[in-house]
Amino acid sequence: MLIRANNSRAPRSRSSARTSLTTVLLTVLAVLLPAAAAQAAPTAGPPDESRPVYAYDHAVRETIWVDTGLDGDGDGRTDRVAADIIRPREPAEAGDKVPVIMDASPYYACCGRGNESQKKTYDAQGRPVQFPLYYDNYFVPRGYAVVLVDLAGTNRSDGCTDVGGRLDVQSAKSVVDWLNGRARGYASRTSATAVTAGWATGDVGMIGKSYDGTIANGVAATGVEGLRTIVPIGGISSWYDYYFAKGAALFGSGPDGLAALVESPQARSRCQAVQNELVRGAPRNGDWTALWTERDYVKDAGNVQASVFAVHGMQDLNVRTKHLGQWWDALAAHGVERKLWLSQTGHVDPFDFRREAWVSTLHRWFDHYLLGYDNGIEREPAADVERAPDQWTTDTAWPPAGTAGTTLRPAAGPRPGVGTLGLAPAPAGATEAFTDDPALSESDWAAHLDETTPAKTGFVTGPLARDLRLSGSSTVRLTVTPSTSSAHLSAVLVDMGPATIRDYADAAEGITTLPERTCWGSGTTGDTGCFRKTAARTAQVGHTVLSRGWADLDHWASRRHGRPVTPGRPYDITLNLAATDHVVPAGHRLALIVAGTDAGLVEPASTTPHVTVDLARSSATLPFVGGYAAFVRATRGPGGPPAGTRDLLPGLRPVVPPHLP
Repeated sequence: MLIRANNSRAPRSRSSARTSLTTVLLTVLAVLLPAAAAQAAPTAGPPDESRPVYAYDHAVRETIWVDTGLDGDGDGRTDRVAADIIRPREPAEAGDKVPVIMDASPYYACCGRGNESQKKTYDAQGRPVQFPLYYDNYFVPRGYAVVLVDLAGTNRSDGCTDVGGRLDVQSAKSVVDWLNGRARGYASRTSATAVTAGWATGDVGMIGKSYDGTIANGVAATGVEGLRTIVPIGGISSWYDYYFAKGAALFGSGPDGLAALVESPQARSRCQAVQNELVRGAPRNGDWTALWTERDYVKDAGNVQASVFAVHGMQDLNVRTKHLGQWWDALAAHGVERKLWLSQTGHVDPFDFRREAWVSTLHRWFDHYLLGYDNGIEREPAADVERAPDQWTTDTAWPPAGTAGTTLRPAAGPRPGVGTLGLAPAPAGATEAFTDDPALSESDWAAHLDETTPAKTGFVTGPLARDLRLSGSSTVRLTVTPSTSSAHLSAVLVDMGPATIRDYADAAEGITTLPERTCWGSGTTGDTGCFRKTAARTAQVGHTVLSRGWADLDHWASRRHGRPVTPGRPYDITLNLAATDHVVPAGHRLALIVAGTDAGLVEPASTTPHVTVDLARSSATLPFVGGYAAFVRATRGPGGPPAGTRDLLPGLRPVVPPHLP
């Protein structure tokens, strides 16, 4: 079930929502009763659920330009952001108010939203026609307004985008403030006549995938009043961790490249100063700067008053689950109410991998937190996890109770580079080595795990006697000696055994788009609410990478500042691996691979080092459900002790950290 914050607000009273519903139902009954004998009665929905009683084609469609209070483009006047709004007409006519579902995005003009890359469209007078995605079609008839905000510098908004910084976050926060009467809105980009949101209750739920979900995280971290819940899907929690992994660069450019992609043509001409600051503030050496501090929402998790329903693909190699893991843990530390879906996909919206269940769950979530329905969703299991394509399990809490970090040790094996992974430390002086090959990836390493190959070193348990579940984040601590003045490191956890998985390496990252369409809510010619169906795209594999982490050895002492390394000198460094939830089945083996550049994911170092790993001083702390005892049971052979324990002194047990990293 959800964990309730001590200081969390109870959902807003349902009185205004129920008044609106009652008014419209009485009106509808007055019109329809004379013909009732000739019409079938509507199918009753579940109790305590909002129902589609408002006319979508009669909805109010308008654009309000909200003043952000900032002058990002330096033109001498504060910037206004465009908020395209669709809301049911009937409640306003009856004097009732409605809550808001909001998606603030930079992508409405440049790139589109959803699996079909929908963009906003407008009529000849500039009024909004198509609202991307299904939120408007499904929720407006049920008594919600939907507000789609163009972030500063994008589409029809003033100002400049600054990729997760103050300008971006304030773009969305100012709209929440306007909906609560704390900011000024206008009927046009240049109008002097203020427009208020008298039709809104002030209760807002933010939702969105990727950049949009990231902005939801950022706005929640301000603690803005009126934001009742957020639903970040594949969202970033700290922008440094999007572009770097402990100093190692992960993409070919910094935030300036993303800004150039999403900015409107007009913004590109006026926002050079902001672009220059993005370049200066995000050096490609991986050092932490003030720019990253501003874009670190994790540090401000204590401000979050909204509940959080997070969704993430465990194989998302764009916004990796490190973002989910550290955000989830920070929210937990501050008692924030939260719920989680973890899929086997990559960077994919749940509408495209579990559509019917997703829309139903989201409906109940918003009904509870925005309309105040006591539908029990906050008392249901906190986590849904996809175990195999379209096969899901639930957990009361996540990670499950009894999960504990257990320290495993790499040791030399029968052949160079093919070692063991168990509880006993390697003897002093034991080493393995590899030579970085930037052309090879984690898939190449895993495919040749049982072979001596120069570019990696691997450590593996024996076949497991029982299933072994990992749930949460891992750390790998290494002592390594480079042969050159630079080195990049990768640590990868692998389930060695056959499986059917979602094909996250495919361009669609685990789904197949079908030609048939299904409709979700009401529609018009310009906004049908109908979308192409999807199905799981699967692959048969001999191994599954379940978590990975990277680092630049220059940042061995601190991720904030790199320093040159000295060839031939040993260095201690910790790699933080992305959060996961994976069951290694009985008969499979669990492996740890240590190597250099992970091709396609990490940029190579400036040299090609030969790296020696000190096995006696290296370890991996993994979050096993059941902790140390679970690992012992899973690795215990018939009639013998668990793998890797024979060298332990009688009565000696490995060190088990008291909590997860």
